[in-house]
Amino acid sequence: MTPQMVVAIGREALSVTIMVAGPMLLFALIVGLAISIFQAITQINEMTLTFVPKILAIALALLVFLPWMINLLTDFAYHMFELIPTLAG
Repeated sequence: MTPQMVVAIGREALSVTIMVAGPMLLFALIVGLAISIFQAITQINEMTLTFVPKILAIALALLVFLPWMINLLTDFAYHMFELIPTLAG
């Protein structure tokens, strides 16, 4: 196993992680920003107001993107299992 192979596997793992977590984080960011703007306009300073909408947004993103995420993760796992014979030598 060469250092280049380790770097390539690490880079692929990080990109898969970002791609899987990205939609949920993006939905939570958009909802959090919208609620922050609403709080600034109405001057409501309630810290717990953002939790339920963010959780619902993350659940919605998970529901919408779950098939794509599963496909991405299974492709990555399949690729890692294909590499096992090359790592033993």
